[in-house]
Amino acid sequence: MKRFLMVFIFLLVCVSRIDALDLNAEPCAGERMVKTLDGIGYAFRWCPAGTFMMGSPEGEPSRCPDESPREVRLTHGFWMLETEVTQEMWKSVMGNEPGVFRGERLPVEQVGWVDCVEFCRKLSEKLALTVTLPTEAQWEYACRAGTVGPFAGNIDEMAWYGPNSGERTRPVGQKKPNAWGLYDMHGNVWEWCLDWYAEDTYLDSPVTDPQGPARGVNRVYRGGGWYGDARFCRSAYRNYYAPNFRSYGHGFRVILTESWE
Repeated sequence: MKRFLMVFIFLLVCVSRIDALDLNAEPCAGERMVKTLDGIGYAFRWCPAGTFMMGSPEGEPSRCPDESPREVRLTHGFWMLETEVTQEMWKSVMGNEPGVFRGERLPVEQVGWVDCVEFCRKLSEKLALTVTLPTEAQWEYACRAGTVGPFAGNIDEMAWYGPNSGERTRPVGQKKPNAWGLYDMHGNVWEWCLDWYAEDTYLDSPVTDPQGPARGVNRVYRGGGWYGDARFCRSAYRNYYAPNFRSYGHGFRVILTESWE
């Protein structure tokens, strides 16, 4: 009888602990989720809702006038693709092979903003999920992954850029990731963002879930590329071009806007 009572109490404690767990709890920052399509794994990392300082402080080397710092709040978390979109992914979804450099695990390049948006539309249909380009705020937030300096870590350990790239793109995921498990946020190829560009975006747009100007001429891209120096790879550095511009230095990555549930 005593043994039975002890077992009963033990089971009761275990059940109580299970009931106390929140099975719908938000994932931890950097948690990994993989979606498979046509035999290709799309690995995503969780970027939780949060507040961060967007832009660069006055003393940051090579800072630009359009990087005025401001505190930004993102009220919704999102899943960001762990790497830049690869040529293998692009061909599977779009059926063609743009780019100067060839290799399934190389980032796709020679794609303009309009091309990337079409990729998102088609991938959304295939996955039955909402796939989109990240906003500029989401991109910088994910790039920083909780850091506040020019880079999310040691630039040479994290980025393929002018001094170490060998004058070409490199297979994704070879360098050190940031704290949230995201590779090549610095260097390799520039990454298109959803926003229109404006020099005074940081001053005029909302500080909660900003999405950039309602209209414009050029779209934003971020992160630096294989042919530039370190200043262009900074977390806060902003650049822009016409939506239909294509080059061997421009690619992208995507996010899922759905929740974790």
